[in-house]
Amino acid sequence: MVDIKYIGHSAFQITNGDKAVLVDPWVDKNKSYDWKKEPITDILLTHAHGDHLGNTVDIAKSKDITVTAVAELASYLAKDGVKTKSIGLGSWINYSWGRAVFVPAFHSSSLPDGTYGGVAAGIIFDIDGVRIYHAGDTCLTGEMKTIKELYAPQVALLPIGGNYTMDVEHAAMAAKWLGVRTVIPMHYGTFTEIQADLQRFAQLVAFGNTACQIVNPVSDESNAKK
Repeated sequence: MVDIKYIGHSAFQITNGDKAVLVDPWVDKNKSYDWKKEPITDILLTHAHGDHLGNTVDIAKSKDITVTAVAELASYLAKDGVKTKSIGLGSWINYSWGRAVFVPAFHSSSLPDGTYGGVAAGIIFDIDGVRIYHAGDTCLTGEMKTIKELYAPQVALLPIGGNYTMDVEHAAMAAKWLGVRTVIPMHYGTFTEIQADLQRFAQLVAFGNTACQIVNPVSDESNAKK
């Protein structure tokens, strides 16, 4: 069974059996999450901004695991002694827990030193027949229609906070274009600029796709099992 655990902001742990992958692990804001006790085998990063890079270096070094990221970000981390897998967009990458492909996201990406961090990305996970789309930081984009056609994800992890990413109106349209059965909202409420109305988001999604379920990370304890 594939388990999706929402840690906070845009950080997720996706577990398959005795293996788990962390995505955008800014995890220190969630005091109940103890990464030292989790069976993490890989970290995947959508882009280089600090609220997504998060605790990557500490976790990767402590657990001696590999971080997959676009070339510029991977190179930056490798200089800090992190084991990395450097990738671009558009091809499947195989792992012990399944496979993933990095897809376009429309957003900026800069390294902690202010230099260019490579292109921002979303990530499609294919794990035991379950396809999960982590959109990263992005605006609404027609690429999502292509994602539906090519990958047919069942679950979408969508930013809804606005200002830097989609807001609830655009994220609801994204859910419709993607044709997913489940949406877990993310990247909202962490900063003053990215507050979001979850009730309105649910109403908008239901209006566009009555078959789509919203999993509220707060009330549903951040977990979805597929």
